[in-house]
Amino acid sequence: MKIVTSLSFRGQCREAFEFYARVLGGEITAAIPYGDGPPDMPMGPQYRDWMMHCWLQVGDQAIMGADMDVDWAKNIDKPKNGFDVTLHTDDVAEARRWYDALVEGGQPTMPFGETFWSPGYGGLIDRFGVPWMVNTMPSADWKPAP
Repeated sequence: MKIVTSLSFRGQCREAFEFYARVLGGEITAAIPYGDGPPDMPMGPQYRDWMMHCWLQVGDQAIMGADMDVDWAKNIDKPKNGFDVTLHTDDVAEARRWYDALVEGGQPTMPFGETFWSPGYGGLIDRFGVPWMVNTMPSADWKPAP
């Protein structure tokens, strides 16, 4: 089984996925705009370049995405809530790099730093409105600073 998070945007999916590919070192393996759909698909011409399906592969992990409008996704224009895309690594420098890149143009919800459970953790909402948590998994002998 593979569980994959699917993110929804309002015309920014391609830009977001190109950004995520750069930050995370992944590859976009599918980017299908609505304009490439069947001719009888009930989409207006304003959606021609919006993404119907986008797939970002990062190692053995993936994120899916698509562009939606309020006519088909009632709350797409509201802030995203109730979930976070979470990144885990055992390298605190890598976690900080991800955090710093993702928060640029967005907003921190918890600044990156040591916590009682991790040598490096931070939360943010990126410039596309997607909430993220970046976590460093502690080694077996790690202890938080007093």
